[in-house]
Amino acid sequence: MSLWVRITQIVLLVIFFAVWEIAARMQWIDGLLFSSPNRIIQLLYAKVADGSLFLHIWVTVLETIAGFLLGTLLGTAFAALIWLSPFLSRVLDPYLVVANSLPKVALGPLFIVALGPGLLSIIATTLSITVIITILNVYTSFREVDPNQQKVIRLFGGNRRAVFMKAVLPASYPTIVSTLKVNVGLSWVGVIVGEFLVSKEGLGYLIIYGFQVFNFTLVIGSVFIIAIAATLMYQGVAYLEGKLIGKRD
Repeated sequence: MSLWVRITQIVLLVIFFAVWEIAARMQWIDGLLFSSPNRIIQLLYAKVADGSLFLHIWVTVLETIAGFLLGTLLGTAFAALIWLSPFLSRVLDPYLVVANSLPKVALGPLFIVALGPGLLSIIATTLSITVIITILNVYTSFREVDPNQQKVIRLFGGNRRAVFMKAVLPASYPTIVSTLKVNVGLSWVGVIVGEFLVSKEGLGYLIIYGFQVFNFTLVIGSVFIIAIAATLMYQGVAYLEGKLIGKRD
């Protein structure tokens, strides 16, 4: 079954690119707007040959990984803090709900003014998206852990910190990993939006530059590279999931 699923996925992908190329060559679609696989390959090859593509990929991947890791770590740490302090949880609950409902991408210009047009403002834009989602998801998971497990630890003299380390945190591994998967996509959104606003390097810069000069082959090619990089990040999280869940089991 797994083999046939993989073969079918590859065949569908090949058919998609073949139909796209034929449609562009037969002028069923506007080749200027929608480009074609052949044009994209030629453009990316030229970018690889002059060495510029790897620089843009490296910049964007570095920013995304930084925002992804910081967002997940800070969000999880803050969720643990408010779980350990019921008073703080009740105080901050309405503020977290409001913060989650805000259009956080719109805060990008504020970060640019406060932190300058550079790496810090791009990472801050990414954190504004990932941290709140992480806090809400992970904290909800902490609260839903079986109370009977917590009572057993308390019966043996464990304090609230021991309950968290021995029962709450291990039981929340699946939710934390699911949040990591969500944060992969959110991190890319935050970084690309940040690069739209301020960057002179990176895949987001290539997209906005391609749009400005009406080079949609560059735009689509950059999007494909983002898709490949995001897929690799997602597979890395899936590998981590196997390790964590397997270890817990």
